[in-house]
Amino acid sequence: MNDKHTPIAVSAADVEARTTSLYPEPFASFITGREKRRLGDVFDLTNFGVNLTKLAPGARSALRHSHARQDEFIYILQGHPTLVTDAGETQLAPGMCAGFKAGTGNAHQLLNRSNADVQYLEVGDRTAGDAVIYPDDDLQAMSVDGSWRFAHKDGEPY
Repeated sequence: MNDKHTPIAVSAADVEARTTSLYPEPFASFITGREKRRLGDVFDLTNFGVNLTKLAPGARSALRHSHARQDEFIYILQGHPTLVTDAGETQLAPGMCAGFKAGTGNAHQLLNRSNADVQYLEVGDRTAGDAVIYPDDDLQAMSVDGSWRFAHKDGEPY
């Protein structure tokens, strides 16, 4: 049992919004306009994470990426983001969802090309030993002991 008090329920608006990225520069700056509320962490969830994410006009969810071991799922609550995958672009709307199976290599990201905020839920598992590939950028990531380590594609650390 955890010594810290885990709430039964919370208002998502009361969860701290994180606007920074774990990416090293220059990539962290590419995520300006993204705000993430780590809802799963409030409840000490260990097997999967849940984020309430908001993208301002012109913002993107992440660099286009694919996970080797962790599945991802998104559900659009508000706005009309563009989903970019290896298959091309798909316009999304509230009530639509998309899933990204680990190990497929299908890189993905959301772009907010509209003039209004986009808000969505993202759910991902926390399988250990994950690796992430960013096909459009000189970046790769490895999950090591619960934290992300970033390197150039040639393996040199950032």
